[in-house]
Amino acid sequence: MTSTPEQDTQATATGRSRWEQRFAAAQSKGQVRDVDFTTLSGMQVEPAYGPTDGEVPERIGWPGEYPFTRGLYATGYRGRTWTIRQFAGFGNAVQTNERYQLILKRGGGGLSVAFDMPTLMGHDSDDPKSLGEVGHCGVAIDSAADMETLFKDIPLEDVTTSMTISGPAVPAFCMYLVAAERQGADITKLNGTLQTDIFKEYIAQKEWLFSPEPHLRLIGDLMEYTSAKIPAYKPLSVSGYHIREAGSTAAQELAFTLADGFGYVELGLSRGLDVDVFAPGLSFFFDSHLDFFEEIAKFRAARRIWARWLRDVYGAKTDKAQWLRFHTQTAGVSLTAQQPVNNVVRTAVEALAAVLGGTNSLHTNALDETLALPTDQSAEVALRTQQVLMEETGVVNVADPLGGSWYIEALTDQIEAEAEKIFDKILTMGGSTVMSADTEGLAAQVEAGKGRTDAHVWPVTAGILRGIEDGWFMSEIAEAAFQYQTALEKGDKKVVGVNVHTESLADELEIMRVSHEVETEQVRALAERKAGRDNAAVESALATMCDVARGEGNMIEPMLAAVRAEATMGEICNALRDVWGVYREPARF
Repeated sequence: MTSTPEQDTQATATGRSRWEQRFAAAQSKGQVRDVDFTTLSGMQVEPAYGPTDGEVPERIGWPGEYPFTRGLYATGYRGRTWTIRQFAGFGNAVQTNERYQLILKRGGGGLSVAFDMPTLMGHDSDDPKSLGEVGHCGVAIDSAADMETLFKDIPLEDVTTSMTISGPAVPAFCMYLVAAERQGADITKLNGTLQTDIFKEYIAQKEWLFSPEPHLRLIGDLMEYTSAKIPAYKPLSVSGYHIREAGSTAAQELAFTLADGFGYVELGLSRGLDVDVFAPGLSFFFDSHLDFFEEIAKFRAARRIWARWLRDVYGAKTDKAQWLRFHTQTAGVSLTAQQPVNNVVRTAVEALAAVLGGTNSLHTNALDETLALPTDQSAEVALRTQQVLMEETGVVNVADPLGGSWYIEALTDQIEAEAEKIFDKILTMGGSTVMSADTEGLAAQVEAGKGRTDAHVWPVTAGILRGIEDGWFMSEIAEAAFQYQTALEKGDKKVVGVNVHTESLADELEIMRVSHEVETEQVRALAERKAGRDNAAVESALATMCDVARGEGNMIEPMLAAVRAEATMGEICNALRDVWGVYREPARF
């Protein structure tokens, strides 16, 4: 039935009234910052804007209300700005600790740990496979002693810490926990994020240890443990970043990532966990690429889709369980080795898109990261990029300032529609006859699966595992990457300094180089640590951990015991490889 103009006006007034009440409530609780929110010229601006007449469609709404298209909070960034969380790690724990101290002193709000390749693959620095790689693409962490040094003089109880690691994420988490214990921190108050997203490893990044099932078991154990003992800690950061960096489109990044997130919700439900308790511990990690408006629309669509599925399919009743919280990193693949100073501009544009899309935290890439790890100077420029946006541009004044734009709203709808088509393909691969539009049918499937841990009964998980097995995700990304590369080589897509405007007066950059001495010293220190520990206690703890791995118990406590005895990353992962085997991707052509 068509509404009358009077009814449309009343609907708008009702929505505005709801938002005004939420904003006033936040203000009365001291949740609105007492700073200048006027324009550069001194004009007063409202905290949020919407139509003065005519109904606001439910899919758009107001900031802080379902489906959260316009943001999670009525206050927007007036309540709290995004967290400046710069990704950093290189060399050994001492060197990276110095970089962290620099970031925090310069105004960084949280830490994000980059690990070197041996650590990411569950190998120690003295493993022959690690030769030449120690400390080069991140920090080398071999045991809890390294983690303790990494966070020396940084109170983990007070600083949120993100760790970008998936294959050996649970051993890394245990080392972080032991480092916090040795600081005397109240473990129950720790707050941070562990990536732990193994689905995206099979889909894009390829840093796994075992087949999917043992990894999912470890993730489920971690979800149970943190939900019970460390309520503020987020045990999963579902990552679209690496999917996009591998060459996907924006819609593919969004759909593959959210589908992975649905799979982890199904994992929690299969463990008998309450979705309203564990879902707030799920966070997301997205890429912000160079197509400014497409990226903003992607972030807005992500919040809307997640809220709808969590409420209508998985039964989440609270706002917090329906919220999609996300960290953003500017696009590494957009950086060019040619005319690298241009990368400052690219990063600023991408960062602004993330902010206008409502990101909760942000990392800005340094201009030289396409060539090497960032120098102190380039890292400072990357940090200052965020601070200029935050302090000088006025983007924090108004929640979702582009909401209601015909272009933005149409793009948001379009990306959502593309994502829904991909969800339907994933559901079909899993054998489901119910498609994404039938949320009631999907909810019935989910309800029927409760209490069962076999993956095939969970509609999205079954499709993801089948897509991994068949190489479907990889082929979809490869095709998207090929299409873009073809357009680039034909000149249809342009990159300044690469296929257009290639002349330059710029000098070569001085880049950071990690000395081979880092590896030599790390191996020496590791040998000394192994010689000085109680090796019988290490062997006993590892044996107990393996006994639990062969059964059905929760792995976290026995792994913590091994870490406290100073068992190394490689020893823990190799012991589990002996129990669970290793995963090798089938050859595909």
